Amino acid sequence: MSIEITHVRFGSTPHTHEAIVKYKWREIESGDVGENDKPSLVAWVDKPNALAFVGSGASRVRVGSVHPDSGQPYLRTYADKTWTNNLLSLPTF
Repeated sequence: MSIEITHVRFGSTPHTHEAIVKYKWREIESGDVGENDKPSLVAWVDKPNALAFVGSGASRVRVGSVHPDSGQPYLRTYADKTWTNNLLSLPTF
């Protein structure tokens, strides 16, 4: 299954990747929509066949999980072998 993350919800300011607490997404194959909290979506992204993206077409960027030495895991986009901030540019809900 592949999803496109479309919206984020922040739990505090400043708005950082670590402060995102919830994600809205659309399943790419079926068009179904849903939302998950951060721990649930991180666990899903960590599964072997799970693919998450931000954007579509030529601007599609892969989403990966970051597991810091201290603190909770979180999601971040990864493009051209560099961690990027595409999730922070999404609309909020």
